[in-house]
Amino acid sequence: MIPRYSTPELTALWSEQSRARAWLKVEIACVAAWETRGVIPVGTAARLEQAAVDVDLGKLAARALEIEQTTQHDVIAFLSACEELLGPDARYLHYGMTSSDVVDSAFALLLVEVAALLDAGVHQLREALVRRAVEHKRTPCLGRTHGQAAEPTTFGLKLLSFVAELDRARARLQVAVDDIRYGKLSGAVGNYGNIPPDVEHKTLSSLGLRVEPVATQVVPRDRHAVFFSTLAVIGGCIERFAVEVRHLQRNEVKEAFEPFGKGQRGSSAMPHKKNPILSENLTGLCRLLRSYAGAALEDIALWHERDISHSSVERVIAPDATTALHFALRRATRIVDGLVVDDAAMRRHLDACSDVVFSGGVLLALVERGASRHEAYEWVQQAALGGPGMKDRLKADARVAARLPADALDRLFSLENQLQHVDAIFARVLGGGH
Repeated sequence: MIPRYSTPELTALWSEQSRARAWLKVEIACVAAWETRGVIPVGTAARLEQAAVDVDLGKLAARALEIEQTTQHDVIAFLSACEELLGPDARYLHYGMTSSDVVDSAFALLLVEVAALLDAGVHQLREALVRRAVEHKRTPCLGRTHGQAAEPTTFGLKLLSFVAELDRARARLQVAVDDIRYGKLSGAVGNYGNIPPDVEHKTLSSLGLRVEPVATQVVPRDRHAVFFSTLAVIGGCIERFAVEVRHLQRNEVKEAFEPFGKGQRGSSAMPHKKNPILSENLTGLCRLLRSYAGAALEDIALWHERDISHSSVERVIAPDATTALHFALRRATRIVDGLVVDDAAMRRHLDACSDVVFSGGVLLALVERGASRHEAYEWVQQAALGGPGMKDRLKADARVAARLPADALDRLFSLENQLQHVDAIFARVLGGGH
């Protein structure tokens, strides 16, 4: 990922040094498993672990890259660098394994690690949204469908919908992580030709990974497709929030605004501008997430027991997709925390719609009192399309008055009636006390 959208944590996790750490972890765990069979001398894994502590992994990774210029094979280059820098015990590394055994198992370790960072980011965004939703729980605003005035709602409920969506996102991410927590040490075509299943099981168990039930040379890529698709869905939630902010910040609306810092500039040509650049940036990053998911789906269908068409894709999308999402989560949290809400403007827009936003409740009340839905709809629509003063026109309509007394009609034209279940919705999402 380019530095502009990188975060320190993800940059470190996807570094060559981090990859060398993960590969070495898998390799040494396999040595330890072979020791239990008496194939490799007891104590070898412990000495390798100590050597790995003593060596500069950055130097190891750099040396491997140098060697790769000649070998044109990253795992062989890595093993050669290990033999140079870890001592004679390094000859036992990779015993019975093929390259994908270490690469795929280490990839799973890294994805599980990055998923924990992403989950924390989702949680932080959720908590920011909860704070603002509770703050504006009773802030009435206009609900819009098709970009048109619909019915009254509250700004807190708008924000609460994103909270509920992020709850689903965290649940999906956990499922995706469980599905990606698989490795394999079953050899070149997955039939354990040079390594027994118990060594695989011992190795992967010690790493916190599960055994892929039926592998080829690689872990099947449907698992990875689900993972990257899940990241794209989380991105969809972020983008939905970003689009909402972008609409609410329009000059014609001006109900909510991104934070705009001292000294910030909106346009190189127009000094008056305050553009929603943070939200627009999020929209763009989320487009990338969807494209990465599409690439991961393309990786599922490999030739026979394996080809490497997926490898180049994953070298790009793994760091880029996870880093883009990590960055987007932080940026979205910043927007939520600094969101400027103009509740007076919200009320003005609600009042400007007059009483037509209560038409749905009147329709139902008339049906309850014996009118057919068709005729009730026609009466209310006729009164509503006349502009402001719908309630007075309905009171003057004998057909309506015969079924709805004036006091009953008045109750239908109140925010209290329209928003009477706000507490119940908050309790459903957040529990009691909110």
